[in-house]
Amino acid sequence: MQTRLKPLAALLALSASQAPAADIPTLDSIVVTATRAVPDPLMLLRLDDADIAARRATTSDSASLLRDIPGVSLYGAGGVSSLPAMHGLADDRLRIKVDGMDLIAACPNHMNSPLSYIDPSALSNVKVYAGVSPVSAGGDSIGGSIIVESAPAEFAGPGQGKLLKGEAGTFYRSNGDARGANLAITLASESLSLGYTGAYAKAGNYSAGDDFKTYTFSGRAGHTLDRDEVGSTAYETINQALKLAWRNDDHQFDFKVGRQHIPDENYPNQRMDMTDNISDQFNLAYTGKQDWGVLKARAYYEHTEHEMDFGDDKRYWYGANSGGNNPPGGNASPCAPIGPNCAAGMPMYTDGKNTGLSLGADIRLAADDLLRVGAEYQAYRLDDWWTPSGAGMWPNTFWNINGGQRDRYAVFGEWEARLTPEWTSLLGVRHETVKMDADNVQGYNSTTDGMPPMQHFQMRDAVAFNNADRSKTDHNWDLTWLARYRPDATRTIELGLAQKTRSPNLYERYSWSTWQMAALMNNFVGDGNGYFGNPDLQPEKAYTVSTSFAWHAADRSWEFKATPYYTHVEDYIDAIQWDATTNAPRAVPLSNQFSVLRYANASARLYGIDLSGKMPLGSTRAGDFGLMGLLNYTHGKNRDTGDYLYNIMPLTARLTLTQKLGAWRNSIEGEFVSSKNKVSEVRNEMETAGYGLIHLRARYEQKGYSIDFGIENLFDRMYDLPLGGAYVGQGTTMTNPPLPNYPQWGTPVPGPGRSIYAGLNVKF
Repeated sequence: MQTRLKPLAALLALSASQAPAADIPTLDSIVVTATRAVPDPLMLLRLDDADIAARRATTSDSASLLRDIPGVSLYGAGGVSSLPAMHGLADDRLRIKVDGMDLIAACPNHMNSPLSYIDPSALSNVKVYAGVSPVSAGGDSIGGSIIVESAPAEFAGPGQGKLLKGEAGTFYRSNGDARGANLAITLASESLSLGYTGAYAKAGNYSAGDDFKTYTFSGRAGHTLDRDEVGSTAYETINQALKLAWRNDDHQFDFKVGRQHIPDENYPNQRMDMTDNISDQFNLAYTGKQDWGVLKARAYYEHTEHEMDFGDDKRYWYGANSGGNNPPGGNASPCAPIGPNCAAGMPMYTDGKNTGLSLGADIRLAADDLLRVGAEYQAYRLDDWWTPSGAGMWPNTFWNINGGQRDRYAVFGEWEARLTPEWTSLLGVRHETVKMDADNVQGYNSTTDGMPPMQHFQMRDAVAFNNADRSKTDHNWDLTWLARYRPDATRTIELGLAQKTRSPNLYERYSWSTWQMAALMNNFVGDGNGYFGNPDLQPEKAYTVSTSFAWHAADRSWEFKATPYYTHVEDYIDAIQWDATTNAPRAVPLSNQFSVLRYANASARLYGIDLSGKMPLGSTRAGDFGLMGLLNYTHGKNRDTGDYLYNIMPLTARLTLTQKLGAWRNSIEGEFVSSKNKVSEVRNEMETAGYGLIHLRARYEQKGYSIDFGIENLFDRMYDLPLGGAYVGQGTTMTNPPLPNYPQWGTPVPGPGRSIYAGLNVKF
């Protein structure tokens, strides 16, 4: 809209009686152009810096900061690498962007998940589309989008000269002896900004609320673990980033160089541990404000060098003379004599290279109409190889993925319009071409299939894979329509309809060995089973309808929101048990034990509801009291087999009593989870009992510093993580047949017991 203002009209009221008319200058009319405020994006949930700051002392895992968002749950993994799930869909089924980069887990166990590459202390803003996500928020996903951003570059104000600021923090958590520190510094002028962020965290194994196992053996001679100690949960991580930004009027360039180094991170639900991970990231972005809107461009490159082997709690020496049948208590001694039948660990290496380009524009069509258009390109290269270390793992290097390629070419268009004062609509279409391929592979031994009991079929499987057609091209369409109806200041209704498509990842298509040991290495769901790929997998295509009904006060002092949803997935990538001997689906499924599975398409259905709300309870001399709560329910089923989908979170609720008194922000939080008895039979998923936990939190915040402290799991309750997977965190983890020093099937990963935490953050 345009409004013409006569400056003289405003001046005359003040100056007419003080100055002669001849002294009043004549000014031209001023044209002020403005657009109506753009409403919040549809179907969007946010965490801002204040929300994140209150949780930083409790975790070193950025994904865990999302646990208070309706519809979000967490797959258990390493201490800094849990995987978010939304409405029963997780990992690669979600589009996760970190500072605009589409990051990819370069690991057959997905240990280096995208959110593990940013420390909680560096996070500033989180956007979550838990239902239907706009096509501009990313493609190649069916379960929603998570967009996380570090703090934007800061510049000195006009006439300020130089800006120098920073903050430093530290924390301690008693369970696992977790500790760490972070530092952020900014030096800037009006046009140039230089910033540094760094964070360090280290922890040992955490303890459960009670004994959860009957054995104490580990993978090291003479080393035992207490019966309540959760093996393979220790970690150490270092994240650093250097940011440079330059702006000139309406144009800004941002360049970020980041390095993550994880010297070790252990996994209680994986056979192996991460023994080193180095990721270098380069991210260049441009934002320019034009007369017609905003132009955005980005180029990034990520190089990940990843290593796996056995951590301190798992078996190191393998082979005929290694004491594989020692009684509980750990290895009596390494192989004697050391020779070809003895393996000093099982080294595994992964090298991933991720290159991306994007160009987009927000074009203002009218005061209430916005057109978003864009194009994206991503080239991903992956090598995954395992060097021989003896005990039958010779004479060759085992190539799990050789020359893996996955390229994405995408274009999208999206129209957002305010149709009436009450109605807002967003309509989008996106097309992606996904091209995948991989080179020939080989096993440790490419000239024999072995003999019982060491029949590994490496030659047979490698020949079949190398002779197969591995070049695949998928043409994927995404369509979304979102609408918001706001009849008055206290009610909002949102509706989302979408078709979303995801192509398989490289491991789902190109991991190839049916040999149990090799298959056990390819598992990114933590269920203790082994997996191998299927080059003929079709892309997953999901059809989702999601609605949201919100009632709230005009000032948002109280609100209640209900979001039911339904998703039907064609060619959902599930799994079937496989018999390596017959090289066919297993005729009689194995139960109550670990097995080998092959990825396979199926029809799936998911539905559920998210409830959330808050309300004030009253103001007293003791402070302002309020109540916050959320409830999530998800149901997922394979419609072809009738089996339940794996790792679906049972009914979950959180209820928090809050108190605000001056600079204090205190809360008592109750976390309640029902029993999990709808489990995946094909994976022999374990049931878990229901539980309730109480957490106490306090925060004191002043302008220059803040102090956080509290107690998690106040009553030291013993409980199993419903999405924690199978406990294989100690002992002879690579041996599936029963042995005295191997944790057998049937033990879920337990959650941590009581932990007292404290954190300090100082700004300067």
